[in-house]
Amino acid sequence: EFRKAIREREDLESRILCGDTLEEMSKIESETVDLIFADPPYWMRVDGVLNRVEGTEFDGCNDEWDNQFGTLEDYERFTKSWLQECYRLLKTNGSIWVIGSMQCIYSIGAIMQQIGYWLINDVVWHKKNPTPNFMGTRLNNSHETLIWATKSKKSKFTFHYKTAKELNTDTVDENEYEKGIRKQLGSVWRIAVCQGNERLKDENGKKLHSTQKPEELLYRIIAISSNENDVVLDPFGGTMTTGAVAKRLGRNYIMIERDEKYYKYGTKRIEKEEYIADNISKAIFDERPIRVTMEEMIAAGYFQAGEKMFLKKGEVYAILTEDAKIRYRDEIYDLHHGAAVIKGAKADRLNGFTVWYVERDGYRVSIDEIREKYREDKLKR
Repeated sequence: EFRKAIREREDLESRILCGDTLEEMSKIESETVDLIFADPPYWMRVDGVLNRVEGTEFDGCNDEWDNQFGTLEDYERFTKSWLQECYRLLKTNGSIWVIGSMQCIYSIGAIMQQIGYWLINDVVWHKKNPTPNFMGTRLNNSHETLIWATKSKKSKFTFHYKTAKELNTDTVDENEYEKGIRKQLGSVWRIAVCQGNERLKDENGKKLHSTQKPEELLYRIIAISSNENDVVLDPFGGTMTTGAVAKRLGRNYIMIERDEKYYKYGTKRIEKEEYIADNISKAIFDERPIRVTMEEMIAAGYFQAGEKMFLKKGEVYAILTEDAKIRYRDEIYDLHHGAAVIKGAKADRLNGFTVWYVERDGYRVSIDEIREKYREDKLKR
């Protein structure tokens, strides 16, 4: 019943496939995927029963799908096979994120490099609420590692740098954020483990999946490394967090999951999602402003040939010429080289739009501010 329902969707861009991941990936055309998020079996090698301090049994990851490997060679063989398929499916300028724990991430990283992936970053998911080490026999295992990679060093992968800054609440506190302070998103992400209403429950009210990933984690990944209408593949769909977040962000998705129970609950989860068009989903912060030239702004009357160009402070000035250059001490320079000369900078060029000012109504106004006004007026026409 489940398989029939999903086959009927295969003509759509977004698909949820119920079956073996290697078999299903083999049916997908090469180089058709923009972004991959893979949360493979970690091969935790869990033995026996783990009890909490008060004596109750801890329900960790002891599932058949995670403990199916007999040896390290078995696990490496499986890992290489699905990573090779991902490599085939990924577009030239696409990228892949793979998550793992200490038990598997080093093997995965080595195999990725053997296949030919180029590593961009490794990211530490620092869990705000990690499971305690109940026995007190080692450090609290409070993180997992993500590897972000492309097919080659030359890949022009998507990275929304400014969107990532907007999502950075790790090194910017709430007060700073409200004041408009933004900082680069680093490679240590403080995100809570999936909990509460976000965690899917089965018909008995028990957690459906032992390793369901938090939506915030997938939201960051998909938002900063893909675009609207891109195709996002998750070869180990689980509870379909990737598909749910991809749909919310306006991306297409291909989810593969062999367990029909996970498939059933995960499909319903995705169906409830709706696309939210906002500055994050559209990567508005990373949109490049329309290119305008000094020549066209002179022609439009926003600047006047022969007017004085000042620094922010002081009385030193240069003269703007008709061909959008500046004359200083009988020498002609372009805006940027002239800015470096007049400021005595070590660099050969500075950004002239942030250096030069002109006088308007008795006040000095940055030419960059005037450029932005010209852009706004141009868009209104």
